[in-house]
Amino acid sequence: MKEVSASKPLVSVIVPACNEGKNIPLLLAEFCKIEANNNFRLEVLLIDDGSSDATYSNALEQQKTHKFLRVLRHRTNFGITRALQTGFLEAKGEIFVFFPADLQFLVEDIETLVKPILADEADFVTGRKKGKYKKRFVSGIYNFLTRILFKVDVKDMNSIKAFRREVVEDMSLRKDWHRYLVVLAANQGWRIREVEVVLKPRIHGKSKFGFWRIPVGVLDLISVAFLLRYSRKPMLLFGSMGGLSFFLGILVGLTYLGILIFAKTGLRPLLFLVILLVLMGLLLIIAGFIAEQVAQLRSELESLKRKSH
Repeated sequence: MKEVSASKPLVSVIVPACNEGKNIPLLLAEFCKIEANNNFRLEVLLIDDGSSDATYSNALEQQKTHKFLRVLRHRTNFGITRALQTGFLEAKGEIFVFFPADLQFLVEDIETLVKPILADEADFVTGRKKGKYKKRFVSGIYNFLTRILFKVDVKDMNSIKAFRREVVEDMSLRKDWHRYLVVLAANQGWRIREVEVVLKPRIHGKSKFGFWRIPVGVLDLISVAFLLRYSRKPMLLFGSMGGLSFFLGILVGLTYLGILIFAKTGLRPLLFLVILLVLMGLLLIIAGFIAEQVAQLRSELESLKRKSH
């Protein structure tokens, strides 16, 4: 890890907040306790993500008395992932912590998350929630599917997290992909560790979880799995599908010839199916070559980006 000057924070806690006005003073009071007692310099970046209540004004009021606090604001609600990205750009620390503003997690657990990174035992530490919560069943299914699809030995993907700055510097995130930070970090070869953290019932505000997050989450899961497996080698997908279609076209074609020779009659629908399968196979293989060119350009752009840092 890079050396950090005495005046520069070591840990940047990024707090996305949307309509959490009543929680802000309570949250900052908790941060005051660990800011005075921890062994590392701390900054808190509170990102008001288009709140319609007093979240922003309350945060600005707290900023007057807390030097470790910086308040940033989105003009509208862009979502947690965008709020985190804003925090990543503005943070000064070498370790980032994702911590929601809903007061359901204990602020003192931040030290539990950061400790393995400071000891160089991990690059990414995620919390495993201990406590009762309403979304346990849905969360359990999501976590199970994620472990099966990505072979990541983590029981709880959606919790507070700490990770080195380098983990997200070259990570491409899309809307709602904060749920897959663990998966994306593991895919890049970073050392992952899971620690137990306490989850409390929400006191103020309303949960942002709704029914539609379930199908959206499943579709995002499929999308991430597709990109991680095939974005670097798209011909594996398109070539396999194209080859299968072409092979089926040949089989159907041989069947058609057999019927034509032995039954002395032709089945026009079979002929159309042969043409369709062969053409589809060729088109998929051509699409694979085009996708390979796009993947190569992407790789070269990423290489240039790394060299420019």
